Amino acid sequence: MSDKLIVKAVFSDVDGTLLNSVHRVTPRTGEWIHRILDKDIPFVIVSARSPSGIYPIMKRNGFECALISYSGALIMDRDRTVLYSKEIERGLAERIEQFFVKKAYDMSWCIYSGDDWLSPDRSDPRILREESIVEAQSREGSVKDLAPGRGVNKFLCICAPGTILRIEEEVKRAFPEVAVVKSSDILLEIMAKGISKAEAVKRFCAHLGISPDETIAFGDNFNDVEMLEAVGRSYVMGNAPEEILDRFPYHTADNDHDGIADVLEQIF
Repeated sequence: MSDKLIVKAVFSDVDGTLLNSVHRVTPRTGEWIHRILDKDIPFVIVSARSPSGIYPIMKRNGFECALISYSGALIMDRDRTVLYSKEIERGLAERIEQFFVKKAYDMSWCIYSGDDWLSPDRSDPRILREESIVEAQSREGSVKDLAPGRGVNKFLCICAPGTILRIEEEVKRAFPEVAVVKSSDILLEIMAKGISKAEAVKRFCAHLGISPDETIAFGDNFNDVEMLEAVGRSYVMGNAPEEILDRFPYHTADNDHDGIADVLEQIF
């Protein structure tokens, strides 16, 4: 992208990027998002969260915008019409579930399908903490409790500190037919093969009839890297790990200090 930016859409990760350290959008960032939405420039929320974990953010801040959920396994326009959905088919999902039960890792795990969120034990402290962060509730159950014909958009594994790399390696070895992504030091996501934030950005741009080169993106973590590489210009939050800051030339302030707003004000 040239120095004179032509921006036709803005993509933003949620946790650590759009939201500050107390899981809120800062007032100035919210103001600038409204300004670009008023210009009919799409602001697209891109997250590993389920739609139900994104809706409270949209409602609290008055955002009417498109969203990319489950790191790209589900794409919805601003009217919440599903543009794309890809699931792990039910039989494979049941095998993954049985694998977790047999291995008995020190982790909690849950299942997402569309806007349905299931966990084997809702009283698990790690599940309760996740519910409080995303302001949504799971229901107790397993793959067999999904609606007839439904597969799984995402498994989320909440791992004990220090265990995630081993679990990631063993899941990848056991199930090469799925995508396995580490989104934090304790969170591991499992989705259908070919799912990524980058592919979702490309799909949404095709829906709009624009090039990814005409877009910008904000992110802060390893699961944002492919998305940041897919757009015309990417901005890494100041709270990102050093490895990611070193990888991209454009940085902005951290998520507690209006990093997104600084860039939007500069551009628009």
